[in-house]
Amino acid sequence: MSRRSGGSKYLYEPFDAASARIEAHERVFDERWHGLERRLQAIEGMLERLERRVWLAVYGAAAMFSADVVYGLVARSMQ
Repeated sequence: MSRRSGGSKYLYEPFDAASARIEAHERVFDERWHGLERRLQAIEGMLERLERRVWLAVYGAAAMFSADVVYGLVARSMQ
């Protein structure tokens, strides 16, 4: 980026200032995007753990139901 000579209060040429501003916005956007990706990965991990817990509860309920049915059949056959 070229600097103006003299005692001007403007450090950059107008075009250079615009490109520097765009680059700064791109860097900010990239940082925000990476932060968003990290948060989404954390949410996906939590959802996977929750899904495992739900399936464990479903299989536990199915096992209890099956055990109750088997217990009923065994009790009925013993009479």
